[in-house]
Amino acid sequence: MPEPRFRSSSFKKVNRITIKGRNVIHYKRGRNSAPHCAICSTELNGINISEKGGKSRRSNSRLFGGVLCSSCTANVITLGSRIENGDMKLDDISIKQRKFVMQLVAH
Repeated sequence: MPEPRFRSSSFKKVNRITIKGRNVIHYKRGRNSAPHCAICSTELNGINISEKGGKSRRSNSRLFGGVLCSSCTANVITLGSRIENGDMKLDDISIKQRKFVMQLVAH
């Protein structure tokens, strides 16, 4: 039986044959997928997952950077300004956008 840390489904089993001819199971972690927008689920631009370094290298330093794409961010900002001006109500916004609009209005 494998060790408890390898029983997770996040490890991929890889069969290897050693130099001496024995069949051995190695465990390999899967590669991370590219980050996606929280609203429209398109792949985010400007973020490289293979790059090592701090968080500032891996995500954009703008509003909702690393979470929303640029077009969804623009929509959230316009909706937030409309709510602050009283042109719209929070109930008129879709549920996916409401969370981010509330964050924007709270600041």
